[in-house]
Amino acid sequence: MEASTSSGAGTWPIAQKMSKPEKPILLDVSRLLWRAWKRRIPTGIDRTCRAYMAHFHETAKAVVQWKGVTRILDADASRQLFEVILEPESNDPAHLLGPMVKGLIGASRKADFAGQLYLNVGHTGLDKRAHTAWIEQSCTRPVYFVHDLIPITHPEYCRPGEPEKHVRRIEAIFANSIGVIGNSQHTLDEFAARRTMRPMPHMLVAPLGVTAVDRSARREKAVPVPARPYFVMLGTIEGRKNHLLILNIWADLARRLGPASPLLVVIGQRGWESEQACDMLDRSEAIRGHVIELPRCDDAHLAAYMANARALLFPSFAEGYGLPLVEALAAGTPVIASNLSVFRELANDIPDYLSPIDGLGWSRTIEDYAEENSPARAAQVARMTGWHPPQWSDHFRLVDEWLTQFSLAPQRAPAASG
Repeated sequence: MEASTSSGAGTWPIAQKMSKPEKPILLDVSRLLWRAWKRRIPTGIDRTCRAYMAHFHETAKAVVQWKGVTRILDADASRQLFEVILEPESNDPAHLLGPMVKGLIGASRKADFAGQLYLNVGHTGLDKRAHTAWIEQSCTRPVYFVHDLIPITHPEYCRPGEPEKHVRRIEAIFANSIGVIGNSQHTLDEFAARRTMRPMPHMLVAPLGVTAVDRSARREKAVPVPARPYFVMLGTIEGRKNHLLILNIWADLARRLGPASPLLVVIGQRGWESEQACDMLDRSEAIRGHVIELPRCDDAHLAAYMANARALLFPSFAEGYGLPLVEALAAGTPVIASNLSVFRELANDIPDYLSPIDGLGWSRTIEDYAEENSPARAAQVARMTGWHPPQWSDHFRLVDEWLTQFSLAPQRAPAASG
């Protein structure tokens, strides 16, 4: 069953005048809180959670899940927590967030939040029975963001236990939600296909926004980039991202072309089941001097590397969205990508698409793009004309208006305690 984005089929028509829901959003910040506390490198989901916090922080109340207990913070405590998470550079989260959160949880007020919108953007806690119990007891009205169904559709690329956990998350969304936001039609189609006898919640496709890379980074002197032609891979090093294919191609290029081989810049931390790719990065003599690995990369360096690359390489086997693809095109950088339907949804026919197992095709295309006057690269640059990347302002214009429909629905009384 396909998800629909047209009015009358589980969505809300977009009006000319956009407005936010009348009551404060109850925004679940648990994922950002605990990852900041542990000083984890932000993922794509984290960046989405952060965008929602930045958008709603002036009026929202924070929801925190901790050891099976869910608390709604009052306005003052919420504001303090939002400020700390949105400006992590001002303090060390590992030392500040721990004691601060303990105080804030204690500052929660007992109040009746029946009928208020609860927004969970990070898949947080959905696999736990305590989450569904809290939804039933508080009578809040949940809206969830679904990022992907990869653990269910491609379990071979996920940690043991993650597919079962994600099944529980999706079942909880069907059981509890009044609305679901998806980053792509592809994601919502896969979500809708999991429905059994449950009613279909209202759904909205809202593409993730990007902060467009300043094209002047091509001339930026403060951030040095390689003088040799180079390509970029962006994302966690894991089996699903298919780094091994590209590293084997680079070993072949280096053996054949020697110093004339282009460089490969791998930006991302090492993840699960990346042993073979990491072995090549650590031990392959063929690629030594031809591959640069950057586990951490700040925004300025990322912008410079992306803007000056011959192309972004995106050979994934599966994706729920594809933010690096959109970011690259926003920077005016061509993309060579796997032939995935979600990529075509985002970028139409702009990138050059290849099968993720077509090693010879990838090798030939990379060699072509490495040339100074590459016809294929020039053709893709020409195809970018008139294309505009989705912006966060576009995303929240859709979300704000869509959420207003739920403020008009009748409220339920809270479940009786005891």
